Amino acid sequence: MTVFETDITDLSHDGRGVAHVNGKAVFVSGALAGERVRAHFSGKHRHYDEAVVDEVLRASADRAVPRCAHFGVCGGCALQHLKPEAQIAAKQRVLLENLERIGKVTPQRVLSALTDSPWGYRRKARLSVKFVEKKGRVLVGFRESNGRYVADIARCEVLLPSVGEHIAGIAALIETLDARRDIPQIEVAIGDDLAALVFRHLQPLSARDRVALTEFGKTQALAIFLQPGGIDSVAPLWPEDACLTFRLPNHGVELEFKPLDFVQVNAGMNRAMIDQVLGLLDPRPANRVLDLFCGLGNFTLPLARRAAHVTGVEGEAGLVRRAGENALRNGIANAQFFAADLAVDQRDAPWAKADYDLVLLDPPRSGAEAVLEYLPRKSVRRVVYVSCHPGSLARDAGTLVNRHSFTLSAAGAMDMFPHTAHVESIAVFDR
Repeated sequence: MTVFETDITDLSHDGRGVAHVNGKAVFVSGALAGERVRAHFSGKHRHYDEAVVDEVLRASADRAVPRCAHFGVCGGCALQHLKPEAQIAAKQRVLLENLERIGKVTPQRVLSALTDSPWGYRRKARLSVKFVEKKGRVLVGFRESNGRYVADIARCEVLLPSVGEHIAGIAALIETLDARRDIPQIEVAIGDDLAALVFRHLQPLSARDRVALTEFGKTQALAIFLQPGGIDSVAPLWPEDACLTFRLPNHGVELEFKPLDFVQVNAGMNRAMIDQVLGLLDPRPANRVLDLFCGLGNFTLPLARRAAHVTGVEGEAGLVRRAGENALRNGIANAQFFAADLAVDQRDAPWAKADYDLVLLDPPRSGAEAVLEYLPRKSVRRVVYVSCHPGSLARDAGTLVNRHSFTLSAAGAMDMFPHTAHVESIAVFDR
């Protein structure tokens, strides 16, 4: 094992320190910009090397003591050793650098970064489960940083406490089940009033196991769902009428969702994000709005409270169906939803031919490249883009500015995933 000392000059996009040793870039896990560290190499590559910190010789003023005892082993977090305010500042820099380097664009105004509580925020997660034969133990948690093993954790500091404080108890429960070898994962889904666990099981559960899971749910006030097959096989075990919802009180909207549906991971940030997006989009009572990649109607329904009409388009038919149901649930009649694969050309679809005043884009990591081949139409005066990947946003920003004659009026990061390297952001484009 080769040990070396080096100065850390930068922070990489995945949260590792960047150094140069003998002229070669080295990505150092556990190091921060401005530090001097002693480290050892953990991987050699043609153009770069990887290393792990053994000792911090000169610490950054932004270094923090990780709250989680499993930090550094569990792969769920990458930045607990960096103060939250420094984390979001780094994400803001990543966003602006990507816009300039990839999109060749610079925002006229940098938005103040959106933040919320950095602890106990996650309402959605997928936990891995592993029965370790040699130890006779069940591990429940995120994958380790190397991805090969399930981290042996007792609690999680970033999951909402209704689940995060019960990781050890969930593992102990599974150890008692006949199916302990046949449960590979648990999906966590937490609404405003109910937390749910979805147990994926590869073999039918015994009557004894079903009773044990039900009793655990009752004792811990957790809804229990079972998933014997694909997504459509998910069904509640207890209570039989389990229903997950979250409210957007500033907009008079409540959305119902299924445990495996996509919803924003961070409830507090989601509310702040919606408020900011609507403020930036600034819909007027006579406006027609197009909401692409609309999901359950997270933006669509609040927009419908302020605009004449909103059209939501989403690729997953189940989400489109529930978006329509959520509109009915909230008494909203001026929102219309369509199921369409937005990764392929939809320019001949009736909704794509219509005129809109405003467009909202909230695409997956791959971005909205296909959509921007034929949208937005000339009637659109403003586009607000909500991004979960700065690289695809930067590419699409270049398209909106250079091909569609928009100006990048503003952009800024938001900390949807504190303690991780995920960079989420909002950008505003004006014609």
